[in-house]
Formats: sequence, C-alpha cells, structure tokens
Amino acid sequence: MKKLQLKAPAKVNYRLDVLGKRADGYHELRMIMQRVDLCDDIEIALSERPGIRVSCGRAGVPDGPGNIAWRAADALVKLSGREVGIDISITKKIPVAAGLGGGSSDAATVLMGVNELLELGLSEERLMEIGVKLGADVPFFIFKKAALAEGIGDQLSALDKVPELWIVLVNPGIHVSTAWVYQNLQLTTKEDVAIVSRSYSSLDEVCAVLSNDLEPVTFGRFPAVRELKEQMITSGARGSLMSGSGSTVFGLFADESGARRAADEIAKSRGWFSVAVRTI
Repeated sequence: MKKLQLKAPAKVNYRLDVLGKRADGYHELRMIMQRVDLCDDIEIALSERPGIRVSCGRAGVPDGPGNIAWRAADALVKLSGREVGIDISITKKIPVAAGLGGGSSDAATVLMGVNELLELGLSEERLMEIGVKLGADVPFFIFKKAALAEGIGDQLSALDKVPELWIVLVNPGIHVSTAWVYQNLQLTTKEDVAIVSRSYSSLDEVCAVLSNDLEPVTFGRFPAVRELKEQMITSGARGSLMSGSGSTVFGLFADESGARRAADEIAKSRGWFSVAVRTI
C-alpha cells in the first residue's frame, strides 16, 4: 500500500499582537510567523483495514480521535466519501504544549499527505479552509511561507522579504494551556496599533519587531519562563521572545556557532530541551 514519509516543522512568532475580542469568542490577532527546521516525523500509509489509526506514544498526546492529526485525516476521508484505511505514525520532536505549533503542523501535514495519497486534488486554499476548522494555526503550515497572519490567524499574506536566521529554542518542560492564557489575558485598548513591516532585511530589523502580548500572562504564572528569556540574552542572543502562549522561549543569533554554543550551555546548566535551528 502507498505511504509517505513527511516532516512537520515547528514555528515561532516574531510578533503576536492581540487586537481585541471578537463576537464569536475568538481574539483578533496580528502575528508574524516563521517556520523553523525542528520537525516531527510523520508516516502516513494507506491500509486495507478500514478506519483511521494514529500512533504517537508521547505523553500528553492522544493516539485516537483526540489527536488533531486524526481529525485532519477524518475530515478528508469524509470528504472523499470512500471507505479507506489510514495508518498515521507520529514521532514527536517538537515539545508539546510549548507555543511552537507542533499539533497544528502535524494536522496540516496530514491534510497535505492524505490529499496526495487519496489523489483528491484539493488546492492549498481548500486545505486551508478545512484546516482552520481544526485549529487557527493549521493554515499557516499549509501556506508554507513566512507570513503576516491576521484575523484569528487564518488571514495570511507572505512577507516580501525575511532573512534566514539561526534561532535557539529552549523549553523548560512547563505545559502552558493556550486557552488558559487567553482566558487570563487583560486586554487594553490600543489606540495606536504599531505599523508592522512586511519586509525585513537583517537580524536587527527582525529583533526590532519582536513583541508578544501573551508574555505577561505566562510570565506571571511561570516566572521561570521570564528568567529563561533573560538568560537567553545573557547567552548572546541579539533578541529574545516567548513563542506563542509559551512556554518555549527563542533567541535570535548572529551566526550558527553562537547559536549552537548557547543551546549547549543552556542545556547543560538547566537540563532543559534546548536546540539551535534555522528558519525555513
């Protein structure tokens, strides 16, 4: 039977502005999103045994219908109207509940993979429409470009220019619920929303735009995340920020050697997940 071996990349948010609360309960966002080459490995195989099966074997990640990747496959199987069997194996390398979009990336990758395996011929735009019903970040991973994301994160426009950068990701092993962060966010009226460029020529220009409205909520509950951001700067990062709702903090570095050295130092001193990655 046919099968695919695929990579599901993580993301960081160079910027995350919460502009207000929508009537549908979601928040109006403006984000600058960038994929990095830390990836989950996903195998999708057609099977003669009908039904969808997802195996992951990672604590905190369900194997069955509770897994967003299962729901992604189910959406396309229902759309196909066919009785098929699909086996999905996920090897998690992206920390869970860490603000890096791992689950959303897995779902996006499964949508694209099942679309190919079942020869459905769905366009990226159609897959993004299906994906946003699974999670707000899913369309970004189907879009496959550094992007300005607006609305709930589903209105995407490619950045005109963005440099390739070396980034250190550090996760202190704290699981942060995105829903909890938004529920505890104290919105303030933004009379003047900062203008955000769609073109960045250098590391310094990217560092200048770094901002995350969710940091105060996560920092208040988990001081270790704030301390990690400070340590990132001490370790040589030119800029540092919490990604998404946390708890991962990333640092931007001028070169590969500086990034790898900082990642090793933090891993040894703290015993936390720490890795140097490149943007893609």
